[in-house]
Amino acid sequence: MRPFLLLATREHDGVADAEHAAVLRYGGLEPGELVRVRLEREPMPEVDLGAFSGVVVGGSPFCTSDPEDGKPPTQRRVERELAALLDRVVAADVPFLGACYGIGTLGVHQGGVVDRTFGEPIGVTPVSLTRAGRADPVFGALPDVFDAFVGHKEALRVPPPHAVVLATSPACPVQAFRVGEHQYATQFHPELDVEGIVQRVTVYRGSGYFPPGELDAVVARLRAARVDVASRVLQRFVERYRS
Repeated sequence: MRPFLLLATREHDGVADAEHAAVLRYGGLEPGELVRVRLEREPMPEVDLGAFSGVVVGGSPFCTSDPEDGKPPTQRRVERELAALLDRVVAADVPFLGACYGIGTLGVHQGGVVDRTFGEPIGVTPVSLTRAGRADPVFGALPDVFDAFVGHKEALRVPPPHAVVLATSPACPVQAFRVGEHQYATQFHPELDVEGIVQRVTVYRGSGYFPPGELDAVVARLRAARVDVASRVLQRFVERYRS
């Protein structure tokens, strides 16, 4: 089998390793079936897209909508490299799944508008499939409504003109979309379980997602949640595109 490619940008080793492990676990992949590149550490290598079953972009501390002059050099490099790769991915209709940061990356690349209008606090939200989502080969495997973990400062306000919106939520109109036949992006986190999101909020407690003094209350709410369906997005993506 050709492996999948995971493009990561998390500088914290524990969080980066947990994300990698979660994509393996929920994608049903063996370690040799997922090649990870940590773009926050090194430039994008030469990527032979034909050598991979698909490309996955994980979450990130970066925000696509940050003012350009305020972005650090690493973020600007990562954005340039991802945009260049997406030129090729979209042109060749290569399977792609972007989670959270991926929705901004693919959305902006395809002409959408990302800003802070529809940010959501750390927590659980009910995600509803659209008619197109229910008919989609990946998202159609999920219930019409399911709970998912979210937590994002920015979101897609205006989808790309040719995008198909697959899922929505009360506070965020675009929770998932598709362009072409095989490029997907989600605002929610299909790779996160309770332990994964508790780790992230603990590590990023000073990053502006919530007041640091509320960490214990946020963790308590997360531990009370039951989120066990959203990961099917990863499972179905891998099942459909494994080759």
